[in-house]
Amino acid sequence: MAKQDQIIKFPTAKDPHFKMIDVGRKRPTRRRAVAVGTITMGAEAFEHLKNGTLPKGDVLVLAEAAGITGAKKTPEMIPMCHTLPLDQVTIHCALNDTENSVSVYCQAVAFAKTGVEMEALAGVNIALLTIWDLTKGVDPNLEIGAVSLLVKTGGKSGVYTNPNGIPDWLEAQLPDAQSLKGKKSAVLVMSDRAASGEYEDKSGPVLKEILESAGSDLVEQKIIPDDVETIEQSIRSVCKTHSPDLLIASGGTGPGPRDVTPDVLEKISDRMLGGLGDVLRTESLHFTDTAWLSRMTSGMVGSTLVIAFPGSPKAVKECWDILEPFLGDALDKIAKQGF
Repeated sequence: MAKQDQIIKFPTAKDPHFKMIDVGRKRPTRRRAVAVGTITMGAEAFEHLKNGTLPKGDVLVLAEAAGITGAKKTPEMIPMCHTLPLDQVTIHCALNDTENSVSVYCQAVAFAKTGVEMEALAGVNIALLTIWDLTKGVDPNLEIGAVSLLVKTGGKSGVYTNPNGIPDWLEAQLPDAQSLKGKKSAVLVMSDRAASGEYEDKSGPVLKEILESAGSDLVEQKIIPDDVETIEQSIRSVCKTHSPDLLIASGGTGPGPRDVTPDVLEKISDRMLGGLGDVLRTESLHFTDTAWLSRMTSGMVGSTLVIAFPGSPKAVKECWDILEPFLGDALDKIAKQGF
């Protein structure tokens, strides 16, 4: 651990009662959360609210503004929340004539290192309380309830949806969990020790689980030594035999003399796509200061996109999290442009 990352421990007799979570080593990602809550009232108050004739004016317009303000002020009200650069907050009020109720939805969006669910929940609650404040003069018998988080996306946990269900319109807008559905993939693990049986390969099974969970048809998984000729023959054979859309070559991307995967890929590729390696190195700096030592890269071998990943299971998972949001679209564009 670099010295600048070490935690300073103060000379106290006991640990603090609370602590703010250190998110410094998390990678910023597009975060989104949607929350909902409902306020119920009597028929007379509901009609006034719906028609905009309550004594204090158009309640719903002010509730929207208040909800946005509430989301923005979340860290001021909740001590352990991080201050986030919110990109967007939206409030939507849905009226239910049968139940004389208003359901308030709040969406919060940020490109950040931690989630925005508290901002969405704060926006909902402040909007509901604003409706209460502007309606109580006509009907003091109000009730707020069913406040819940519906959806959270971004970060290592992926997509969260409320187990009690979410509205169909919201479900339709969620990212597809199987971004590689209908696409073929293959995995080659480059490791002298794993190929000789000296130790058990762990990155291959991680990649298998990742690719199959993404909906891909895994057509081949193989462990081979860090040998130039073997790597070249194996990549060519997989691409010729199966024509996978994606081949991930795990291992041999470091600066050592046996780390030859990028060199082989550059030799046999019809076109190099080095930009993927740049993205992986840049984003991996959030995990390790030595990310620039990695020679991760990618290229086209026939119709197959071959990506050279590091060999450790942890690095494999981190690299996949970086590429997963756009890899399916990238493969579609490659297929559309031809080869």
